[in-house]
Amino acid sequence: MKQFISTILLGFSCLFSAAQPRSSHSGELQLAIRKLAVTGSVLYIAAHPDDENTRLLTWLANEKKMRTGYLSLTRGDGGQNLIGKEQGEALGLIRTQELLAARRTDGAEQFFTRANDFGFSKNPSETFSFWNHDSILADVVYTIRRFRPDVIICRFPTTGEGGHGHHTASALLALEAYAAAADPNMFPWQLASAPVWQCRRIFWNTFNFGGTNTTAPDQLKIETGNFNVFLGKSYGEIAAESRSMHKSQGFGTARQRGSVVEYFKLLKGDSAKTDLFDGIDQSWNRVKNSENVKAALSAVQTNYDAAHPEASLAALIKLRLALQALDASDPVAAYWQKVKLKETEQLLVNAAGLWVEVSASAPIVVPGDALSYSVQLVSRLSSDVTIKSVRFATGKDSSLSYKLKLNENLILRHTDIIAAKQPYSEPYWLTAPRSIGAYLFPGLALSGLAENDAAFTLELDLELFDQGIQLIRPIVFKSVDPVKGEVYRSLEVLPALTITPDAKVYVFAKGEIKKINVLVKANQSKLSGLIKATVGSSFRLLKSEQSYSLTNRNDEQLLSFEVEAVDEKGQGDLKFSAEVNGSLCKDAIRRINYDHIPAQFFLEPSVAELRVLNVLHKKVKVAYIPGAGDDVAESLKQVGFDVTLISDENLKTADLHIYQAIITGVRAFNTSDKLFLQKAKLEEYMKSGGNLIVQYNTNSRVGPLQAGIGPYPFTISRERVTDEQASVSFLNPTHPVLNEPNKIEKADFEGWVQERGIYFAVECDTHYQKILSMHDPGEAEQSGSLIIAPVGKGNFIYTGLSLFRQLPAGVPGSYRLFANLISLRQNKQ
Repeated sequence: MKQFISTILLGFSCLFSAAQPRSSHSGELQLAIRKLAVTGSVLYIAAHPDDENTRLLTWLANEKKMRTGYLSLTRGDGGQNLIGKEQGEALGLIRTQELLAARRTDGAEQFFTRANDFGFSKNPSETFSFWNHDSILADVVYTIRRFRPDVIICRFPTTGEGGHGHHTASALLALEAYAAAADPNMFPWQLASAPVWQCRRIFWNTFNFGGTNTTAPDQLKIETGNFNVFLGKSYGEIAAESRSMHKSQGFGTARQRGSVVEYFKLLKGDSAKTDLFDGIDQSWNRVKNSENVKAALSAVQTNYDAAHPEASLAALIKLRLALQALDASDPVAAYWQKVKLKETEQLLVNAAGLWVEVSASAPIVVPGDALSYSVQLVSRLSSDVTIKSVRFATGKDSSLSYKLKLNENLILRHTDIIAAKQPYSEPYWLTAPRSIGAYLFPGLALSGLAENDAAFTLELDLELFDQGIQLIRPIVFKSVDPVKGEVYRSLEVLPALTITPDAKVYVFAKGEIKKINVLVKANQSKLSGLIKATVGSSFRLLKSEQSYSLTNRNDEQLLSFEVEAVDEKGQGDLKFSAEVNGSLCKDAIRRINYDHIPAQFFLEPSVAELRVLNVLHKKVKVAYIPGAGDDVAESLKQVGFDVTLISDENLKTADLHIYQAIITGVRAFNTSDKLFLQKAKLEEYMKSGGNLIVQYNTNSRVGPLQAGIGPYPFTISRERVTDEQASVSFLNPTHPVLNEPNKIEKADFEGWVQERGIYFAVECDTHYQKILSMHDPGEAEQSGSLIIAPVGKGNFIYTGLSLFRQLPAGVPGSYRLFANLISLRQNKQ
């Protein structure tokens, strides 16, 4: 065993997830054996995480036993977030991991294109003005060529009934890619790694939801409500568990049991009357010279014993040999040989009850440092497993020839030295600047992959029934939480030091001096030196350097830099850096931690954007009732408002009359029923002179609004204005909200991000005054983005304006308008 204890340079990677590992039970093994007999594949295509039909994916993967994939064009960056404050790239990371959690549940595989979800789009023309059509089409074609589906299924139609421009665009691209994937003149640079492929047909999976019914009696109908005896659940139950992983979108779903029919409309390809796969041979008959595979597979299926899966090991070895003997020069044989060898080798590991885990001693490693880890091996069902060697990244083998005893818990410990130029393990699509419409993919090798490769892996050569098996395992970090139990996370390669400002944007008044806090965190021990700051000419640093001293790994130190705004309308960047061991550290780290997905992080430049704003307001007290999550309260504090966070729970006992305004966070009424219980108290607060400002809510499946929010009736619609540059008209230009204390002008609506607003008010009672009007190109005017009704001495305000996006982005006009909402004067009675 001493040969294993050595020091070697390590620096390569392979695709693995840091999700909690699990063993398969006998029913799952039997289902996997039956799946070996199926040589069919199907690809589902839509625009976003949560667009996929999880029931159909579950049925395809487990009833039809097909290789099943979901291609989501985007990672959902531009959506809403019901569980936290994350927006943009951070939200895209969450939704990516929610998709992967869903796929682990329903058995399908997950792919993406480079398209960025830039926000709601009303038509495909607008979508393609942000997405480069040819680039995204190339990504879809590459996925088809690599995955080789017999059938493609679209979630949405090409004719717009999907209601979102991204949805329609996904169907248009799928239909184009169906033909382009088979054309060698389309994207020929792909052909070396992904030859042309012609699917047999492409369908639209029609639907009946959201008030739109696109199903018809003459469409192909498939029963998908079956019960799977191997899994002990119906596909409606598994599908609900899968869909409920989309927690950031509020898509928790009840389990369905009993008959459920899916409908399909053929878009292109040969006809299908009774089944999606009519006329498509999904057996091994489609693979030339596969008689030995069929015979070996028959023996595995016939002799499987659920009580003793290890008894199938010898037969699985013979099947593996038959698969290896297939003629790999034939494209069909080569494809299914690769797919089925992977499935067979996983079955061998599971049937032997083999547990192999590689766990690092710490969650973070810095390039050039030592990485210590342990390898745990347990053969729980078979006594015929021998560890022949361990292969490291350099290609050097460490021979062992150690035969595992039955149920022996073997622990091997090892240390490697990490290469000094080892890349940081940040999400690959976030390593380079992106456009509004697309991420930059670093080459075909990563194109479409759901997540990063593991930073480090270990290869073990095993011998099972005299046959060599190679296992590749990621090096992860495992800890034990006293509440959650075992928790797994990816091993992270990070800079020696991260320097993270506590906000991405800071706003100033002219002449104001602010303290900018940065959190300095050590990923190595014994670090000390200077954090240096630089700033643009519109600002002045009172001190450009601060010393830090961190003794232990994971130590943190909070430093403050004082910055003065010297120009009236200046803006600039405040940049931080530190020299550590001859290298320049200039990265901030943003972490994402939720129980339903593995821990995530991304690096970004250690830069804070500074802006000087001309915002007039009194320094009054404001109460903020958080909703689904936003940064509005923190933004209002930056311009001098005295903001107190009040939970909906303690709202009933709080003295509200000390506040000039009470603001509810985005979707607060969707996420809390208790707010409705305090409606009388809030109305009394308004009558006595207070302003209640309600930011957008949805009239959707998330906490449906059973009672009215306002003192008078109005309806929350799905109307919105997605063009962030849309012209804004003032319907009531003399209203105080447009004049006091800030004179709101057209210029205040310049520089907005992503959209003007969402979920506007309609069907408003006559007590409400409509303040603004706006519209997207080619559409009618929308007048429900901001409505105000006097209530006694005070006011009720509902706004669908996306101020929750504009304030953290430092948009000057959003601060001026919000200050006016808070400062709205009392009514005379």
